[in-house]
Amino acid sequence: MTTAVSSHTHSTKGGTSKAAAYAATSATSPLAPFTVERRVPGPRDVRIEIQFCGVCHSDIHQARGEWGNSTFPMVPGHEIVGRVSEVGAEVRKVEVGDLVGVGCMVDSCRVCESCKGDVETFCEKGVALTYNSTEMDKKTPTQGGYSTEIVTAEHFVLKVPESLDPAGAAPLLCAGITTYSPLRQWGVKKGSRVGVIGLGGLGHMGVKLAAAMGADVTVLSTSASKEKDALRLGAQHFAVTKDPATFTRLAGRFDMLLDTASAPHDINPYLELLRTQGALAIVGVPTENFSIAPFSLIWGNKRVAGSAIGGIKETQEMLDFCAAHKVVSDVEVIPIQKINEAYERTVKSDVRYRFVIDSASLKRA
Repeated sequence: MTTAVSSHTHSTKGGTSKAAAYAATSATSPLAPFTVERRVPGPRDVRIEIQFCGVCHSDIHQARGEWGNSTFPMVPGHEIVGRVSEVGAEVRKVEVGDLVGVGCMVDSCRVCESCKGDVETFCEKGVALTYNSTEMDKKTPTQGGYSTEIVTAEHFVLKVPESLDPAGAAPLLCAGITTYSPLRQWGVKKGSRVGVIGLGGLGHMGVKLAAAMGADVTVLSTSASKEKDALRLGAQHFAVTKDPATFTRLAGRFDMLLDTASAPHDINPYLELLRTQGALAIVGVPTENFSIAPFSLIWGNKRVAGSAIGGIKETQEMLDFCAAHKVVSDVEVIPIQKINEAYERTVKSDVRYRFVIDSASLKRA
């Protein structure tokens, strides 16, 4: 049985349709109203009427040209939740009315070793990211979820369990899978001792997910004011990293550290907190490179690893896990008209813990 979705006219011309959006037209311009062209769905495509789109810090980096790879005009957004409004003739995965999501990627070659191994993120022909990228033809720009709709290949559409709040579920498509994937890679389970470095958009999801997996969770933060929130989110312990005594007291405690911090920091003291053969997984992207003392790793056979988003199979697993454990992101829902203010507040860490755009506001723009 399908659920009805609201409809609005699609103006089609030359194989495309037009949708309201917000875009950055340069690295120095604020986001402003924009009209984006979406392809008419092919046989294996899905058109999604977007309800909510999360605001990821990477949206800001790319819209402001801070990573050096930005192309404009750019419609950001890769934490998308909405309802299926149209399906191609060969689509079998979803039906009109289904609650679905789109994350950081919208296509890949599907035939290389990475794609066949369910890590489409690392497609050997180059994954098509949801925005600031191109389709697999390497020519057609992709535009993201700050829009009323998106058309995506069926394979990259995720089923969002109806039990999840759709606004709270939107950040799961990036922040959720970014933290879930390394927790799974490093075998976190009941009784594991996990430290989460930083308590922001990524960190708060790391706490919730690790706690849901049964881990003993400690939040490691520079800010003592975040202790109450850390415990509310599911952590059993909290430690202030500006206090040198913290590193003495917690030496050798953790099986895994999840480093979500985006501010520059020295990871060598944190490596001292790992148990023998413990791992520190980096998911935050600081503006400065790390420098690692060799003996920080050699003594104790410790590991430092990076982790990106998971593939489609793992992302679906994460969504189902979140439904089973009632996990969503803590969000502040905003109209699109407040997006530039939200960017400034995100940079100042003035959000608990993720902004989410109510896409209905685009129809009023």
